[in-house]
Amino acid sequence: MTERAITVLLVEDNADHAELTLRAFRNGRMLNAVHWVKDGEEALDFLYRRGRYAPPADAPRPGLILLDVQLPKLDGYAVLRRVKGDESLRAIPLVMLTTSGDSVEIAASYAAGANGFVTKPVSFAEFVECVRTIQLYWVLTNVAPDG
Repeated sequence: MTERAITVLLVEDNADHAELTLRAFRNGRMLNAVHWVKDGEEALDFLYRRGRYAPPADAPRPGLILLDVQLPKLDGYAVLRRVKGDESLRAIPLVMLTTSGDSVEIAASYAAGANGFVTKPVSFAEFVECVRTIQLYWVLTNVAPDG
C-alpha cells in the first residue's frame, strides 16, 4: 500500500485529546498533513476558506475529517450536517471521534451522514492502534472521489 498525500482535518476542542491524536499519528508513522482546528465554527471557516483560512494554501481541501462530537460554538452534529448537506463537501470522508460509545450518539452520527464513528480508547497504546487503523483504512485503503 502506498500512502496518498491527503490532508486530514482534525476538529477537536480539547488540547490534550488533540495532542494525543497528533502524537498517535506520528507514532503510526502517518506522513499526511494534519490541520487542527478547535471548534465547529473554525472547522467551517477552514472548509469554506473564510477569515484566516481564506488563502487556499492555508486550508487545503481535506481528504478526511476527524470530528469530535462535543465542540464549542457549533457542535459536531451541526458541522456534520453542514458538510454532508453541501454538494462541494459531502464526498469528504468524515469520522466522528468521541469518548462516548453511547448508542444514541452513534445512531445520530450515522443518520446525519457520518462515514464512521470511533470511540477514543482510554489508554495511549490503544489510541495509537485506533489511529493506525483509521490511517490504514481512510488514508491508505479507501478510494474517495477527486474533488
